[in-house]
Amino acid sequence: MINRKVTPSESGKRLHRFLRNLMPNIPLGQIYKMIDNGKVKVNGKRKNQNYELAAGDELAIYVEEEAYKEASIGQKKTKYVGVNANINVVYEDAELLVVNKPTGMLTHPDQADQKDTLINRVHAYLYRKGELDSPMFMPATANRLDRNTSGLVLVGKTAGMLHQLNQWIQKHELSKYYVTIVEGLLTGEGTLSGDLIRDEKSNRTHVVRSEAEAERHGGAERAKSALTRYRVLQSGATYSLIEIELISGRTHQIRTHFQSIGHPLLGDIKYGGRRYGDVNHQLLHAWRLVMPDGREYKATPPAEMKAVADRIGLRI
Repeated sequence: MINRKVTPSESGKRLHRFLRNLMPNIPLGQIYKMIDNGKVKVNGKRKNQNYELAAGDELAIYVEEEAYKEASIGQKKTKYVGVNANINVVYEDAELLVVNKPTGMLTHPDQADQKDTLINRVHAYLYRKGELDSPMFMPATANRLDRNTSGLVLVGKTAGMLHQLNQWIQKHELSKYYVTIVEGLLTGEGTLSGDLIRDEKSNRTHVVRSEAEAERHGGAERAKSALTRYRVLQSGATYSLIEIELISGRTHQIRTHFQSIGHPLLGDIKYGGRRYGDVNHQLLHAWRLVMPDGREYKATPPAEMKAVADRIGLRI
């Protein structure tokens, strides 16, 4: 018999998923049979496969010792010993971590296997606090920002919280607001709704408003609906400061939508924007998140963005 206590970061996991991660060498079908046949008990009682585990739950697993190979489970956490753990924490509790990502940092490693990424720093930060306590679950981000987009990123420290965050985002119950500077004069507020098609080879996203346009970019079946709302905060003859509510979350959605209406983001050369001094990337900041229960998190825009706004007569 194997005894295993559920750690805080594992709370919220379904029983069958927990066992599958715990014993990856056992087929899922066999895990279901173990649960059905009473060979897995939680706090001394039989549970169904979809039971949500809670921190402190005691599991008793009746299985041959050879089938349970502790050494094969999960990632080794010691790889975070030498990793930079410097992150800007906006909010933290036992389940949720909200961080302010700086401009120029990847949220996750890319194909070049970047080590200094936001998620690696988060893991290193939690490792130093002694909170990477599960051999199976690694805290993960619920939203992702482009390398040169700064701002708020949500991290689920437990399986249950990560699932909840993902559910809120998928159901559009969590409101995400950005601030940016666009070229040209914009006033009032509006909604942008052009469908998007992603071209992975060129790392560009295209707005398509007709079947012919969609066919030129790979076919209408690849088009995904996208909705962007905006409200002008300040405007001048040359530039406008706007707040954006991102309803859907497509790659490069904000950048593509504003290029499509002739107001590219200042500095966003890839999507039609012009360089401003040394700035050759989008000035885009995820500055506000509103949770379904009314909790709100904010992050001040970076110094670079504030400096540019000051020089062109806008005030953030």
